[in-house]
Amino acid sequence: MLLTPLRLSPDRDIPAALLTELTSLYAAHREFHALSGDFPDPDDIRPEQVAAALADELAQPGVEVLLGRSAGRLVGVVITLARHPDPADPDPWIGLLMVDADRQRQGHGRELARLVEDRFRAEGRQAVRLAVLDGNDRALAFWTALGYEVIDHRSDRLHGRPCSVLRKVLSDGGRR
Repeated sequence: MLLTPLRLSPDRDIPAALLTELTSLYAAHREFHALSGDFPDPDDIRPEQVAAALADELAQPGVEVLLGRSAGRLVGVVITLARHPDPADPDPWIGLLMVDADRQRQGHGRELARLVEDRFRAEGRQAVRLAVLDGNDRALAFWTALGYEVIDHRSDRLHGRPCSVLRKVLSDGGRR
């Protein structure tokens, strides 16, 4: 699998063909979007909404949107944060990992997570964190199966949604 950063055009646009792929990927996750409230209507996610959401993400310092491709096809997207806004939190974060609904349960999510972890390890990072929204039991099971441990339960900073915070040590020097 190839993991590459999303690059916007000078006008901050996503190329049309890629935006179509991304919109299809996002739209296939109705349950998640109904839970998260990130889109006004999880049954009608539009390209302009996806483009705006990704542009907003990329406007934040230290945020990267990574595209996972296998055999030339977009199989997933990962949003990472080099650093959480809380200055007491030294770890990078995985803000989102979403796999094409037609390609789930084939190891793509596990591979995307491994590639992101490898990137953070290569940067000398000791651990990585993420948050799972309450009610997203499949995501919690996925991340804990990959070795992430629940370390906190709190509301997210942006929307106040309750979630579990998970952390995975990437090297021996990063113990809690």
